[in-house]
Amino acid sequence: MKGMIEKDTGEKPFDTPQKLKDLQAAHDFGRYGQGDSVVLNFLSTTDIIGGNSGSPVLNGSGEQVGLVFDGNFEGLGNDFYYDSEVNRTIAVDIRYVLFVVEKFGGAKWIVDEMKLVGGAKAKAASN
Repeated sequence: MKGMIEKDTGEKPFDTPQKLKDLQAAHDFGRYGQGDSVVLNFLSTTDIIGGNSGSPVLNGSGEQVGLVFDGNFEGLGNDFYYDSEVNRTIAVDIRYVLFVVEKFGGAKWIVDEMKLVGGAKAKAASN
């Protein structure tokens, strides 16, 4: 999230809501922070095509770790051919999604209804 705020210009598409800036400045990350911020997104070599936005990204244990939202330019042809050397999927990290729901959106009750697994903070929160 820190990197997103560093790119903030105050104008769309780089207009970060003030509440997110305040949460970052206060390091008020709840159970979702890592280091001095909240992880926002990541790249993977998953094979996606147009229309896959919103699809879950799972780890080797079948746990959801993100949501697909884009791919790289070099991957545009992957409807026909997948090349692991250049194709990349861009996903929003599930910790950021949960952070936005709980801390930014004020809907902790939604997150409390979920079974969160993985990571020390998630395990501590579920106890």
